[in-house]
Amino acid sequence: MAGITMEEVGKIYPDGTRAVQGVNIDIADGEFLVLVGPSGCGKSTLLRMVAGLEEISEGKVSIGDRVVNDVPPKDRDIAMVFQTYALYPHMTVFDNMAFGLKLRNMPKDEINARVEDAARSLEITDYLHRKPKALSGGQRQRVAMGRAIVREPAAFLMDEPLSNLDAKLRVQMRTELSLLHKRLGTTTIYVTHDQVEAMTLGDRVAVIRKGTVQQIDTPFALFQYPDNMFVAGFIGSPAMNFVYTHLESDGAGGLTASLAGETLRLPPELLTNSPKLANYAGQEVIMGIRPSAFEDARMVGSEPEGRTVSAEVDVVEVLGYESFAHYHLPTRPVITPDIEELLADTGQDPSVLGDNTSMTARLSSDVPVSSGDLLRLVIDTTKLHFFDPETNDRIYG
Repeated sequence: MAGITMEEVGKIYPDGTRAVQGVNIDIADGEFLVLVGPSGCGKSTLLRMVAGLEEISEGKVSIGDRVVNDVPPKDRDIAMVFQTYALYPHMTVFDNMAFGLKLRNMPKDEINARVEDAARSLEITDYLHRKPKALSGGQRQRVAMGRAIVREPAAFLMDEPLSNLDAKLRVQMRTELSLLHKRLGTTTIYVTHDQVEAMTLGDRVAVIRKGTVQQIDTPFALFQYPDNMFVAGFIGSPAMNFVYTHLESDGAGGLTASLAGETLRLPPELLTNSPKLANYAGQEVIMGIRPSAFEDARMVGSEPEGRTVSAEVDVVEVLGYESFAHYHLPTRPVITPDIEELLADTGQDPSVLGDNTSMTARLSSDVPVSSGDLLRLVIDTTKLHFFDPETNDRIYG
């Protein structure tokens, strides 16, 4: 096994298109790092440069202590798992998994031992004598992973390996991948556009936008302390709500924030953690509210002063244990370049928002909510985020 280092890595295509710029990532030996971002952001290109399938235009990539910029893919001691299974249809599962080892002229006994051990780990021992056409999609992906595992490489590189599976099977395979990584401890770079996949799998997650790294951190830190609006809006499902607000001094050393005709009082701990907010008193900023920061006042049993807002529900999505209440506020929507890109990635047209700001609240299903209901929502103001409207960076420190 080995760590992987990228230093000022860039990719420029012959037509001048820049796909990756100035990437610096240090992946520890045994770490599971996820590269996540919208389609076309450069994450797969970055992975392919590590693999040697794309030429590195700038910077350098090291695997262990060896710079591999000019090392052929077959000599980099890595194994790739792709979105497509790329199995040989005329070979059995055993032969597919053993093929690379046979090319190395490995002794037959060792080949058998490696294949059988990997098959046990992936629970595909019963399928070793079947051909790929007799397997389900999930079983074929296990075979593709088994083919990588038997090589015992220094690192695994995985390019959206679960995207062809149905939703239920993806959840199952995520769990199995996590367990497999704990068991093997092999350095892994995993590419996905699915932020839920990224958050559940990665030791750390690198959020990529337009070929640049926006933030690298643990899933917890990305969710709680996003560096900018793009990260804040990309990480979390449903996405963070953004709304314009005016910050005002309350005359006693505190701050208030306006929201749809209501006044929210910012708690002391929020100001302690983000002292620079005081510099924005009297100014308009962008406030971010996670859907999970709302609660139905009927569940709380009261309407705390300075923490409550009214919402007329447009649409309700009932998921059993929780519901997503979608509503709107009569205020101009936040449409920054970051938000435009996030909306485009989900197929939404910013122009249809009009003069309203769409909001989502994640509520307990213990109290029923229907379209047309007028709710009083209590906000956990300790979990508010604030962003500079010029830079889109989070205001903190």
